[in-house]
Amino acid sequence: MSASSSTPRMVEVSGAEALWLLEGADLGRLVFVQREVTVVRPARHVWEYGRLVVRTPVQPALVPLTASYHADDIQKATGTGWSVTATGPAEVITDPDEAAHYRRTLPGWTHGPHDTVVRLHPQTVTGFRLARGTERR
Repeated sequence: MSASSSTPRMVEVSGAEALWLLEGADLGRLVFVQREVTVVRPARHVWEYGRLVVRTPVQPALVPLTASYHADDIQKATGTGWSVTATGPAEVITDPDEAAHYRRTLPGWTHGPHDTVVRLHPQTVTGFRLARGTERR
């Protein structure tokens, strides 16, 4: 194996492929700024009707007007995988029936005041594949 074939590369993917990768995952992180500090919280998600629905341990009052969601799947042994970030307006799902539906379908880490369901309306979606040498996928 030559040095060039084992050199890691980061290859940008199209928005459609990034959404496809995100749709196939179920774990990620909700990322937002609170009091000038970046906050990162674990989350589970589902992609439905062009929206990303996220269940995360954040108090509803702390969910900002705009947030990012980041998911990835990186293989430590090979250094290959992918990374996707979606950013856009965020809103807490307040309808009790809709929130209950997502609490049933998305496992959470906490229950009570820090168990929030958020709808993210992605305006930008970026993604990268991490590959070795000439590997494409």
